[in-house]
Amino acid sequence: MQVLSVASEIFPLVKTGGLADVAGALPIALKGKSVAMRSLVPGYPVVMDALKQAKAVADYPALFGGKASVLAAEAAGLDLLVLDAPHLFDRPGSPYGDAAGRDWPDSWRRFAALSRVGGDIAGGSVAGYVPDVVHAHDWQAAMTLAYMRYGRAPATPSVMTVHNLAFQGQFGAGIFGELGLPAEAMTLDGVEYYGGVGYLKAGLQAAWALTTVSPTYAQEIRTPEFGMGLDGLVNLRAGDLHGIVNGIDTDIWNPATDKHLAAPYSAKTLKARARNRAAVEERFGLDRDNSPLLCIVSRLTWQKGMDILAAVADGIVAAGARLAVLGSGDAGLEGALLAAAARHRGRIGVVIGYDEALSHLLQGGSDAILIPSRFEPCGLTQLYGLRYGCVPVVARTGGLADTVIDANEAAVEASAATGFQFAPNSGEALLHAVHRMVELHQNPVIWVSIQRQGMKADLSWDRSAEKYAGLYRSLLSRKAV
Repeated sequence: MQVLSVASEIFPLVKTGGLADVAGALPIALKGKSVAMRSLVPGYPVVMDALKQAKAVADYPALFGGKASVLAAEAAGLDLLVLDAPHLFDRPGSPYGDAAGRDWPDSWRRFAALSRVGGDIAGGSVAGYVPDVVHAHDWQAAMTLAYMRYGRAPATPSVMTVHNLAFQGQFGAGIFGELGLPAEAMTLDGVEYYGGVGYLKAGLQAAWALTTVSPTYAQEIRTPEFGMGLDGLVNLRAGDLHGIVNGIDTDIWNPATDKHLAAPYSAKTLKARARNRAAVEERFGLDRDNSPLLCIVSRLTWQKGMDILAAVADGIVAAGARLAVLGSGDAGLEGALLAAAARHRGRIGVVIGYDEALSHLLQGGSDAILIPSRFEPCGLTQLYGLRYGCVPVVARTGGLADTVIDANEAAVEASAATGFQFAPNSGEALLHAVHRMVELHQNPVIWVSIQRQGMKADLSWDRSAEKYAGLYRSLLSRKAV
């Protein structure tokens, strides 16, 4: 089966979040399941630099303001189709904004171009290649399904994956005339959304099947609280909605071979984590004692619940825990956490920024990882925590609820617990979970059982890839009927 994936980023070539991890890992995981996935991605400088022996397979004399071509190439084990459009993608900064963090003002044009090309490829614009299924990721690729619907591939099965419904790609009605879609597309049943153009909304409307990155998030986005204005449409499509939890790369995230750790270890050699713990304590200026060490590896934003964390930082220390924070984001939250570290020297340490190697060390040396997100479609850090015996303490939402088994009395007695959940998402509930964690940490037998149970979990992409492959096959069956 031939599947075309369309995404705005792909690991390991370009990454800003979990979308890239999925777009990069899924094609590899599908190889053993009779699914060949090619990935259409923008030709950012980092992507172009990674290509070797690229071959032009389609040309555009004028694509949204400039010449462009589609290049076929391989990189990092991925079968790629790269949209080489220098006027749109050959820019410094991130995929979505300049070096100062400002969004590119022509984002609508850049990702309309990516989607337009995706729709063309679905319709056979690349000689010798016609995908059986098209899989679009998030708003940046969602218009692919609209271009298919109103173009040359209306009968090709399609999947729309929502990694985070909060980001929707909404633009004013004035751009519609430049999209190259027929007039009938600018309707409620098409791309129109509250008088403008909604990219994600268009994808949700046109896709044959919708997926999110966890079963709980699939249900949450059907509610006004989490639906971000799209819950009505999602409920209309509820019969086509599927929640499939992400996996992780268990080769990169492997405590037995991780070169970012001071000492490798396994579920049988957990005592070796002590060297990693000492390295974390040194890096974050923390006291060296036997109190439980909590870590945070996160964007410092409202969505991630970092304001709740900042408000109860004193309470975490009072509960008998230490805290190591790695992240960046809202300046006010950065300042609040740095102030907490100043108040509690040796008990709270903060590093502002992102450091991949340090994130691995935190998972390998901390006792627990705290994730108080207000909403979390899937979440990856709790999966890394499970893999590394860094016990997750999580808000009961989205993928966090689906992947962590709470250490309640019954689960502890059955040796099934893998972490701690708390609800509602409040400072009081968070502190209650921390107190539970501190109490069980004092019992080495129970604590090691929780660690090892988490490390036994199947966190690979194999199971998730099988579910995607099954979904693709079911869509092809519908097409045959």
